[in-house]
Amino acid sequence: MKRLAWLLVGVLAACAGKPAAPDWQVGAHGALQRYEQAFLAGSTRAAEAEFARARQELSATGEATLVARAELTRCALQVASLVFEPCAGFEALRQDAGPAEQAYADFLQARPADAALLPAQHRALASGAVDVATLAAIADPLSRLVAAGVSLRAGRAGPEVLQLAADTASAQGWRRPLLAWLGAQLRLAEQRGAGEDAERLRRRIALASGG
Repeated sequence: MKRLAWLLVGVLAACAGKPAAPDWQVGAHGALQRYEQAFLAGSTRAAEAEFARARQELSATGEATLVARAELTRCALQVASLVFEPCAGFEALRQDAGPAEQAYADFLQARPADAALLPAQHRALASGAVDVATLAAIADPLSRLVAAGVSLRAGRAGPEVLQLAADTASAQGWRRPLLAWLGAQLRLAEQRGAGEDAERLRRRIALASGG
């Protein structure tokens, strides 16, 4: 997986030159990829089905850390799309997950986290110092959206961060996060009484929604 791959290194343990990967690894890998694609596209039913399939494959190993990583993948996608709910699936596994997984869960919830245990692209945010240049420097677009979501959840995201996130989602054609970030921009425009900006954003939301 190109995105959020660090969460699933255990899933993809088989490497070149070794025997073929077990069926559960192949199944979980494919299902998680399809889950990510469906979620970002806004296909909720398909996404839920693929995640359930991936979790079933991973659960067959009896390894809580593997299942916890899948749950963190789901939570990260939700944060990227401004769904700020408790990461219940992970929390049920927290006591058996590793320190890195626990730190990332805290990061996604905008709680203090050990920066040394976070993915490299997110360590700077753990200090609480966030600016649009720091976010823009994150090369992977999904990791950038996750970081922007954490910043907004922590109350540290200004208009420039909202614009960067909307532009990032738009460039990738990711309908779900795009609509979420456009909605955040619209609420800000309405609060500021920026009527023209609000109307423009409503038109764009309607277009992105398929209207």
